[in-house]
Amino acid sequence: MKENIMATLTAKDDKVACAFADKIIAESQKTDKWYEYLDDFALLIHHPKSLVRNRAFHILAANAQWDEQNRFDSIIPVLLAHITDEKPITARQCMKDLAQIGLAKPQYIPRILSCLQRAGASRYKDSMRPLIEKDIAETQKLLTNADLSGFQHNASNT
Repeated sequence: MKENIMATLTAKDDKVACAFADKIIAESQKTDKWYEYLDDFALLIHHPKSLVRNRAFHILAANAQWDEQNRFDSIIPVLLAHITDEKPITARQCMKDLAQIGLAKPQYIPRILSCLQRAGASRYKDSMRPLIEKDIAETQKLLTNADLSGFQHNASNT
């Protein structure tokens, strides 16, 4: 079954692969059914095709909420490296998915924010720079607010 899942997610027919990824993401919002394949999905982050990497980011982000075993500890460094992915669209998707991961796994917020702060848009074409800069700022704002509200909530519980 695992081989079929991976083959479908990396299929040459992008419509089939995207539809299957969308199914996994939708189901992962409601149940941990796909969490057992987390390490397999993480392998797709290294795929040469950017669309496959994008699918992997989305699937991983949708499953972050189920990660009670902290399996993301080994995945997060690889995800963070894609903040400056060679493909600007993939970098943008990565940032948005890292925001979702940070909200589900607040212990990663400081690392994500640190990487966002160091990330620059200068490596991308002029047409993409403003979009990348906007995504960096939006993700930082979302995670900073989440981090602060979590800190305030935790402080009031002590």
